[in-house]
Formats: sequence, structure tokens, C-alpha cells
Amino acid sequence: MGAGAGRAGTGARAVFPLPYDQGHTHAGCNVENAAYPEGVCAEAGAISAMVVAGGRRIQGILVVGTGAQWVTPCGGCRQKIREFAAPHTPVWVANADRIQARLTLEALLPHSFGPNHLSPPKDTA
Repeated sequence: MGAGAGRAGTGARAVFPLPYDQGHTHAGCNVENAAYPEGVCAEAGAISAMVVAGGRRIQGILVVGTGAQWVTPCGGCRQKIREFAAPHTPVWVANADRIQARLTLEALLPHSFGPNHLSPPKDTA
């Protein structure tokens, strides 16, 4: 979510992901504010909506931006997505006219650190 990402005409893109869990879709949008960088990326908003609705697993995500160049999640959002998605999870990149690419989370975040790297807490009793 770059500076001015929510403002038209800056060349930046708005991103609208739709993670889906158990047949439900959850939308998010960029929320910019004057205290940059305290805005919220669309991916984070969609993940929060999914969790509030009881979802725990992203099975795919659609990222829609404006313009001809691909709009993909930022590095921080790639990690947030990884917390709820497997490396093979599809990520579709689109603009208003068409799907531009189908990637996997592994392609966007290779050799990622995920929930499987965390060992369960040890019983200290």
C-alpha cells in the first residue's frame, strides 16, 4: 500500500482481495489516512473480515487493481496471507477487464515461514 495508493491519478493501485474459506468470500479495501503508514492494506482487511466471520483458512485470493501492471500483495500482506494459506494457494491477479495472472503463494513468497514452523507449546506442568 504505497503512499497515495487510495488516491486516483497517482499511479498507485487500490487492491481488493477476496480470500475464501468454507465457500465464503470476504472483501477488503485499502484504507488510507493522513498518518501514513497507518493505513490498512486490502488484504489485511479481507483477512480480518474472514476471521470475524469464523474463517481460518484462505483457499484462494483475488487481487484486483487498476491499470495494465500487475498488482500483487506487499511483502507484509504476503506473510499475513501465509498465516492462513498453504504455499500452493492460488493468487489471481486482475484488473477491471480481466485476470492477468494466476500465481501461487509460494511463487510470491518462496521459502516462507508459516504456522507449520511453530512447535506446539511445551507442557511446563
